[in-house]
Amino acid sequence: MSRMSRDRDRDSRDRFQQGAPVKATQTSGKGIEFVDYKNTETLRRMMTPNGKIYGRKRLGTNARQQRMVARAIKRARFLGLLPFTSATL
Repeated sequence: MSRMSRDRDRDSRDRFQQGAPVKATQTSGKGIEFVDYKNTETLRRMMTPNGKIYGRKRLGTNARQQRMVARAIKRARFLGLLPFTSATL
């Protein structure tokens, strides 16, 4: 094995050993039933500091729940409850 591939393997191993990312949502056994666009504190935890929406793997949601989260965040942005970018945070 070459030195470059060993370094690449070590880097990827180190990245995963830092620990799994914290799940942003707290779901019950049934999961998320409704995401309210007016609950800005919860929605803010589902976004990066730059304003991007976290992915399903990070949030721990299924596809249907992720669509509800994205729709709620986009509604809150449109109504001015959440910023579009980090420049307005």
